[in-house]
Amino acid sequence: MRRLLPLIGTPGTSGTHPGGRSAMTCRFRCGDACFHEVPNTSDNTYVGDVIAGALSRRSMMRAAAVVTVATATGAAVVGTGAPLARAATESADSGEKGARGLRFTTVAPNTTDAVVIPDGYRQNVVIRWGEPILRGAPAFDPENQTAAAQAGQFGYNNDFLALLPLPGEHGRQVLVANHEYTDEILMFRGYDAENPTREQVEVAWAAHGLSAVVVQNDHRTGKLTAVPRHHLNRRVTATTEFRLTGPAAGSDLLKTSADPTGRKVLGTLNNCSGGTTPWGTTLHGEENFNQYFANSSRATDKRYGIGTGATERKWERFDKRFDVAQEPNEVHRFGYVVEFDPYDPTSTPRKHTALGRFKHEAATVRLTEDGRPVVYTGDDERFDYFYKFVGSKRMKKGSSRAVREHNLSLLDEGTLYVAKLTGDSPATDIDGSGKLPADGEFDGSGEWIPLATATADGAVSHVDGMTAEEVFVFTRLAGDKVGATKMDRPEDIQPSPHTGKVYVVLTNNSNRGKTGFAAADEANPRNANKHGHILELTERGNRAESTTFAWSLFLVAGDPADPATYFAGFPKDKVSPISCPDNVAFDSYGNLWISTDGNQLGSHDGLFGVATKGERRGELKQFLTVPTGAETCGPLVQDRRVLVAVQHPGEIDGASVEKPASVWPDGPGKIVRPAVVAVWRADGCDVGV
Repeated sequence: MRRLLPLIGTPGTSGTHPGGRSAMTCRFRCGDACFHEVPNTSDNTYVGDVIAGALSRRSMMRAAAVVTVATATGAAVVGTGAPLARAATESADSGEKGARGLRFTTVAPNTTDAVVIPDGYRQNVVIRWGEPILRGAPAFDPENQTAAAQAGQFGYNNDFLALLPLPGEHGRQVLVANHEYTDEILMFRGYDAENPTREQVEVAWAAHGLSAVVVQNDHRTGKLTAVPRHHLNRRVTATTEFRLTGPAAGSDLLKTSADPTGRKVLGTLNNCSGGTTPWGTTLHGEENFNQYFANSSRATDKRYGIGTGATERKWERFDKRFDVAQEPNEVHRFGYVVEFDPYDPTSTPRKHTALGRFKHEAATVRLTEDGRPVVYTGDDERFDYFYKFVGSKRMKKGSSRAVREHNLSLLDEGTLYVAKLTGDSPATDIDGSGKLPADGEFDGSGEWIPLATATADGAVSHVDGMTAEEVFVFTRLAGDKVGATKMDRPEDIQPSPHTGKVYVVLTNNSNRGKTGFAAADEANPRNANKHGHILELTERGNRAESTTFAWSLFLVAGDPADPATYFAGFPKDKVSPISCPDNVAFDSYGNLWISTDGNQLGSHDGLFGVATKGERRGELKQFLTVPTGAETCGPLVQDRRVLVAVQHPGEIDGASVEKPASVWPDGPGKIVRPAVVAVWRADGCDVGV
């Protein structure tokens, strides 16, 4: 039987928060969401105990004897120029076999303070927190940080990544990165959490948001390097002006003393994952925005987790817009999908109210056959929902200003839907253990329930008792009213460009099945679900605009030795252990690449590739792991390279600038810094072939 690695030790404390995160990560990333009351107290439950018709009899999962896994090796680099190190290894496959695109030596679970990659691969740090990207920005000085300097430097805690082409500049692309949140304890020496200074707060404002930076490809390898001071390089921060667009723009719910029009807002906060659009822009989901706002007392705010007291960062001391008691509507101006044009450094980013307001984890786009956009997005909260927006306007081709302006309005008109799932097995088959039902598969059907429709002439609500404006601003409440299915933290949602199937990532939910909370159902089959799962959704007729779908669980994460795990029927002695799937991406072969956040199996978080079709469907292999305390973000998989955003390295309980828990990426004596890493094959061939 496999012996799992011990839980990672933490300086100054013991144990971990739910989901495997450190208490420090919970504090700064999501405002201790797991320790607050679950915002969703609605009584809408999963409907699966009354089944119409006969059960679908699918083939049973192939039996797989669990055996001790083989040994493999991996290469680790502490930082650019640092010597190679060897990690402790234990792997699911010691050879370079596998589905096309996944033919690499599997990296074993480990706790090495480095980015550990397969043998035969190389890596470099593309860009770090604080590196100057704008003209006039100074070199990073961790002992003398200023807001003005940070506004011209790469931001903190990089998450979502996009690479877009740059026509006319050979070997160059535009890298766009989210900067989700700041961890001031790891940024400032001697930081006093109870009494932050104005300069520290303004540095944090400048470290949030987005970065656009041109990168140069080394044609001999897969190495990428940042091009500082390029004219397309840009920083968007917590004080950058945004446009509110769509059906709620101008609503009384969005008006403040600083903006009586309800159409302008300063900044974007807690941008987690996102997506790229077919018309050449990037989308960014504002996630745990609630933690930045203090002193709320309203019931609608409670549904969003807005606190009644002071915030962790104390921003309300320095700007009244973060104090709900003084500016009650400012909080309504966050929690949207942001659209950013990386090709126009003078453009004003937009917040699209038609996509609803909640804790957006991502926003991924596909087009209908007639060219209308469909956007999938999840609400990253225990027992919350996932959504789809179907646009009513067609994308235009071309690069003229009129065409680009038209395409930038595509996400302002259309219908917003929420998902409701029904299982095809009797309730007695779903006991919360993760045991497969009698038909051998967790599966069923579902419907997209319309919430509201926005047009050029106005908007119409489809939810009794709510106006259209209320639906778009209080979208969670609308989902409650129509009986949407409570899920285990919906995160990234990606439609496959090869098959059209849609993959919905559910990270975990330790409260599933506890007294007072929703019990396991066929779509969320494990109580106390600490490892998460991935749902595969097939729209009816494979049409993106369809209002019905079929679904099944593609992957139920955890140690393969656990009978509750499932890997699309692939033999479990031939897969890597995986826990807490988060962000995902597809490669050109149709494999799904999965980054993890909060691994509960004792190893550092990592990046995994899994085949979604063919004879090797369900074969899952670990490609890399990230340093101590870090989360794997991004990811981006190109033919020649893989990019990951290494977020919050060293974020371990008790750590600080004075007592670092990690020395990544620059080695001992240097401040720990979030960074973007590129990985490529040493022989110059494509990844995984």
